[in-house]
Amino acid sequence: MTADHSPLPRTELAGLLTDAAHSVSGILTADYPTAASRSYLHPVLGALSAGPRVICELNDRLEGFAVDEPLPTTPAGLFTLASYASALGWLTESLAELTTSVDRICTRVGMPTEPPDSALTAPSGPEEGHGFDFSFSALELAAIRTAADAAGLAPDHYVEVLSESLLAASRLTDACMEISSGLLEDATYVLDEATDHIRLGDGPDSLPTLVRSLLARMEATE
Repeated sequence: MTADHSPLPRTELAGLLTDAAHSVSGILTADYPTAASRSYLHPVLGALSAGPRVICELNDRLEGFAVDEPLPTTPAGLFTLASYASALGWLTESLAELTTSVDRICTRVGMPTEPPDSALTAPSGPEEGHGFDFSFSALELAAIRTAADAAGLAPDHYVEVLSESLLAASRLTDACMEISSGLLEDATYVLDEATDHIRLGDGPDSLPTLVRSLLARMEATE
């Protein structure tokens, strides 16, 4: 029997992008059990565990898409392929950056630390500890000391690596949200527009949302 390689309808193309958007946004809600000794990594462990699985799933769907069509030739198919491939590349890059950040945190934690001399150590007098009063309450300071003790770190060192972890998680969150919203925007465009009116040409306005976002990022770094 001859395989049917007729172009996918716009509803399926839009569904491909929508499913990918939901998979990417799901990375942000993934959770991973974190031992008390590694609590400073809690902000990133969920994404670190779920991210590679999502990338594999998206890559498998992309390969299936190429087999089904097999290489898109319609404007809608090419538009979808460009959006999807951009999302996959962007997500892969973002996960690689997260992995590098986590590796750097782990390296810092493994290095010997000097005895703490910050306000996070137990004050010996009423005048000590004022450096952090504007940021942490007494209850928060106690929680930090407890978490740092469980992790085997000095409190100030614990705050530093936790801050790095939160910053890495924030960067990935921003990337995933932009990728997901871009995929949904492109899915809406593919679904709402007539196939022969899909924007696909030489100008920047003819490109999918994620492609235009990536180009803008490249121009900003030049």
